[in-house]
Amino acid sequence: MKESLRRRNVPEGEYLAFLSVKHSVDPDNLFKALVSAKERRGITCGSLSIQCRGRSKEGVIFLIKDDSKVVAQVAISEFFLSQKTNPIGKFRDSERIRRYLAKVGASSVKVSGIGDLRVGMMGVNLSAKVIEISEPIAFYSRSGNQGVVANALIGDQTGTVELSLWGEQIDTVSVGDTIRILNARMLAFKGKMQLRVGRNGTLRVERDPIPA
Repeated sequence: MKESLRRRNVPEGEYLAFLSVKHSVDPDNLFKALVSAKERRGITCGSLSIQCRGRSKEGVIFLIKDDSKVVAQVAISEFFLSQKTNPIGKFRDSERIRRYLAKVGASSVKVSGIGDLRVGMMGVNLSAKVIEISEPIAFYSRSGNQGVVANALIGDQTGTVELSLWGEQIDTVSVGDTIRILNARMLAFKGKMQLRVGRNGTLRVERDPIPA
């Protein structure tokens, strides 16, 4: 996400909606994280870390990072942060975001197999077989929301990789299923390569199995 959007006087709600789409962060969780970070100074939200850096006449200043990379430093008004209902979600269907999603779809990485995956890849599309699934683990985010996560090992003829399953994704797949993954991202987590299907990705079970 580039600060230039804010310099072009893009509404703060649309700016944050763009941020949530680009980094596959739920807009409700992002809004709650910003409100919490204003008081606690620092909080995590998905792959993003949010720090309150103080206040100015324009509002509360936040530094937002994805891992160690600075995503944005932006001022959000006190009025925006004080709203009782999340004002970000209504901007996710804006023309700017639709153009961005179309561009991402056009530049998707169509890998031939898991062996081609590299950390940092975005828009990954592939098919693989589910080899095993760990027991789901419940967790609470710093904002107090409860979630569930499990890790699946998936593979094809070129290799294996860990796939994170969040919330409802866990119940959609079983060991032995062949799955089709669209618009995923490849990360490094605790020293391991990990594939994640965010809000803007797709995970579905295919009828025809791939070769073992």
